[in-house]
Amino acid sequence: MRKPLNSTTDGWLCGLAGVLIFSGSLPATRVAVLGLAPLFVTGARAAIAGALAALLLALFRAARPERGEIVPLIVVALGVVVGFPLLTALALRHVSSAHAIVFIGLLPLATAIFGVLRAGERPQPAFWIFSALGSAAVVAFAVRHGVDASPIGDALMLGAIVVCGLGYAEGARLSRRLGGWQVICWALVISLPVMVPLAWWTQPAAFDTVSAAAWWGLAYVSLFSMLIGFVFWYRGLALGGIAGVGQLQLLQPFFGFVLAALVLHETVPPEMIGATAAVIACVAGARRFGRASPVAAVVPRA
Repeated sequence: MRKPLNSTTDGWLCGLAGVLIFSGSLPATRVAVLGLAPLFVTGARAAIAGALAALLLALFRAARPERGEIVPLIVVALGVVVGFPLLTALALRHVSSAHAIVFIGLLPLATAIFGVLRAGERPQPAFWIFSALGSAAVVAFAVRHGVDASPIGDALMLGAIVVCGLGYAEGARLSRRLGGWQVICWALVISLPVMVPLAWWTQPAAFDTVSAAAWWGLAYVSLFSMLIGFVFWYRGLALGGIAGVGQLQLLQPFFGFVLAALVLHETVPPEMIGATAAVIACVAGARRFGRASPVAAVVPRA
């Protein structure tokens, strides 16, 4: 018999593993779209991950979603399989990955809001104060350094954050019944009828003209960002609470900046580091003074 899900250290560790994996998403996407069309990257990553997901579901004979779970799974697919990858791929045509990573600081607040709206969580008032302060630090940085430079890129990133927060919260809510890896796998399979034709129609005219780096970037976002990372992330959100574990996303800009500097040789100005330090301090305060209410124990279906 499976152990009931509850708020434990395991949830935070799984969440941290997911954040570490996701930290490479924007740098890898940036590398991929330098040699491949954003629409192709979006379709191909979902098609590759979807094929692997279908194989996993068949091998483990996963239970099929119930009728009432189909619409929520479609919401997850629209948010994290289609919306976030597409909007970030388009945004990275206008801004650097280091710049885009700063917007990830808004994800904890977006995820927490949708956690309240969709999962019924009720964090304490202090939680919202620190979350809002952290988000304000990110927005202040974006207004000062990004909006004037590329309004289109920043608007696309803001849209990506909204749809991703919804997809995270909806997926975490479903994970308490279906299980984390089953949720992302079913969402990917649902997306296949759209994403496979998209990848086919937008494929490059000549594959041999695409750099190896672009293919490696596509491989990373297909295998890790689109599938493996979500296995850890949804489990972490389901075990530790959407609002609470979601605050770990404020560590993602820091890890992402390091990767952007090491892999892409992008310059990370002191202001970016300062903004990241501010939001990390805010999430620390949110954890100390605004702990979310505990998550009800449930057992995922076999």
